[in-house]
Amino acid sequence: MLELSDAQIGGWVGQFMLPLFRIAALLMTMPIIGTQLVPVRIRLYLAVAMTVALVPALPAMPAVDALTLPAMFLVIEQVLIGVMLGFVLQLFFHVFIVSGQLLAMQMGLGFASMVDPANGVSVPVFGQFFNMLVVLLFLAMNGHLVVFEVLVESFTTLPVGGGLTTGHYWEVASKLGWVLGAGLLLVLPAITALLVINLAFGLMTRAAPQLNIFSIGFPLTLVLGLVIVWIGMADILAQYQVLATEALQMLRELAGSP
Repeated sequence: MLELSDAQIGGWVGQFMLPLFRIAALLMTMPIIGTQLVPVRIRLYLAVAMTVALVPALPAMPAVDALTLPAMFLVIEQVLIGVMLGFVLQLFFHVFIVSGQLLAMQMGLGFASMVDPANGVSVPVFGQFFNMLVVLLFLAMNGHLVVFEVLVESFTTLPVGGGLTTGHYWEVASKLGWVLGAGLLLVLPAITALLVINLAFGLMTRAAPQLNIFSIGFPLTLVLGLVIVWIGMADILAQYQVLATEALQMLRELAGSP
């Protein structure tokens, strides 16, 4: 009969379960994998597979007694670290979604909405378009591999049981204001051009009150807005590279990596 001591069970729990909670928390909250498009069971299987593959390359984990209060605190610590890493990635993706929504409202396409299958909410079509665009660019540039690399490095820079330094995370959190600023900068040229168009329609209305501005201005604003978006797509890759570099660098700073 196989007999296991408390020390052996604690060693196995610390070696496999603690990394599993950090990896699973990231996979449950990060974009693409952490959306409703991927079932929870598939995400859990992927987390288990990644844990089994990464455990031999990870630093030594502390041996803990299962189902004790210190073990619960360690589990909570790993979940918080994984959720924070996933939250930064979510902010990066929502920069483009907010940009698309702002642009849609400005050009009169705010009423054209569709159900986002990833989040289960109704969003403007332009927001969903920018979301699909950034997902494809993120996967094409192997951004998911960079995220997994940062995750592996976090076990060295933020060891299990090492505690969380609140000062460092407040410093990183203070930089998250770039989200709104970046979202505005993405669509600022288009919004400015549409504002000029609306001002021109306002002058036309004052000059010729008999013109029906709604029947003329609304479709023309839509067409010109689509043309402006088409022209702006020529520079979207350069803007994406800048934002992606900044977001991944912030992710490294959050994980304590150089």
